[in-house]
Parts: sequence; C-alpha cells; structure tokens
Amino acid sequence: MTAWTAREWIRRVVLLLALPVALVATWWFASRDSTNPFFPSLERILVAFGETWVGPRLAEDLLPSMLRLAVGYVAALVLGVGIGLAIGSSQPLRALTEPVLEFVRAIPPPVLVPILMIVAGIGDRMKVLVIIFGCVWPILLNTVEGVRGVDEVLADTCRSYRITGPARLRSLVLRSASPQIMTGARQALSIGIILMVISELFAANSGLGHAVVQFQRSFAYSQMWGGVLMLGLLGVLLALLFRLVESRVLRWYHGIRAVQKEW
Repeated sequence: MTAWTAREWIRRVVLLLALPVALVATWWFASRDSTNPFFPSLERILVAFGETWVGPRLAEDLLPSMLRLAVGYVAALVLGVGIGLAIGSSQPLRALTEPVLEFVRAIPPPVLVPILMIVAGIGDRMKVLVIIFGCVWPILLNTVEGVRGVDEVLADTCRSYRITGPARLRSLVLRSASPQIMTGARQALSIGIILMVISELFAANSGLGHAVVQFQRSFAYSQMWGGVLMLGLLGVLLALLFRLVESRVLRWYHGIRAVQKEW
C-alpha cells in the first residue's frame, strides 16, 4: 500500500464515521441528564439494547423479520426483472400495460394490509405479500427503462453477428440494463425494510415491528428505543451488504466509467 493509498483510505474512513460519531456524541450529552420516561438517555437505551437484543430475541424477533424480508425481496426481484424485461422489450406490451402499472403503482402498499389480511390471513404470507407489492415497482420500472435504453449500436452488432435468444438477453439486454436494475433494487431494499416493520404492526406475534410496539404498549421505552436502534443498524448493514454486491455485479460498469473519467 502506497503512502497516497493509505492517506486516501484514512480520509474515507474519517468521512464515513465523522457524522455518525458526532450525532451519537450529541445525543449522548444532550440526553445524559434526561428524566423524561418517553425520551430516556442514550446510556439507558444502550444498556436496554444489550439486555434485550443480545440473547434469545435475536432468534425470536430478528430472524423472522429477516426471513420475511429476504423472501419478499427476492420474489420482488425475480418478478420485477422478469416482467420488466418482457415489457421493456415489447413496445405493444409496454403501451398496453403502462396505464395499469401506473395505477397500481400509485397505491400505497400499507393500504393493502387490511385487504391482504382478508385474502391471505394474518400469518407470514400476508407480510411477505406486502413486501413483494411494495418492492416490485421500483425494480420493474427501472428494468423497463434499462431495457429501453439499450445502445442501438450494440443491438445492431448483435443482429449482425446473429446473436439472438438467451445469448442476446444475457450478453446485451441484461448487461446494459444492469445499472438501472441495481438502482431499482437499491430503492426496493429501503422500501422493503419499511414494509417489513409496517406489516408486523398488524396481528403479529414476532418480528422487530411487533417487538417495538409491544415495548411501547408496556411502557418499556428504553427497550422501545433499543428496537428502533436495532432497525437502524439493520438498515445500515443491509445497505453495506448491497453496496458490496453491487460493486461486484457492476464491476465492468465502474471500470468503464473510470476509464472515461481518465479520458
């Protein structure tokens, strides 16, 4: 590692941690002498966090939430990319489905929770369906735009070399649309976490959202804030994991961008 590389690495770490450390320090000192039961001190919240979430609750509440999110998110990814490829590749199909897609997309997923409870019951199926419905739209619409934006020169080259069928889909369409698809997938992940919590507020017996509501109803406000803190940490970890996956999937794209900047 060169001196410049080490200096750059240190600068990035400082930029990454400076704001979170400042916010935590401000919260700590601002709430240090708090006697308000609704807004306990950060010290009490951290103590409650350790007592609550370092133990059985990880399996009782965190694991069910993660499983629902994973199933719903993966299903939305498969549906969104698959349907988006079909719609984006066909002008007549796009014209036929666009009004319906715009109408359904405008419906907030939480509004459907009571309806899905009637149709699918109050179990995990309903919660997964809520996540799927909310996550599928950014993936689908970004996939459609990505497919529509395929470079015409590359498309003509594929036709010239008679690259068709699965080979064309894999080498041209998916590759060209992948930056847009990953953008939609990133947006869907944030939506999925929100809907995971919302779906667990209704007739649930496990999950992070259920735990936070139960703490609030039993006046255990330190534990409630600890649950909120767990949700924030979960969001950060999932965002970092997604960034790692994205950097690997789009390695070719970032390489091209880097070369273009050098030019």
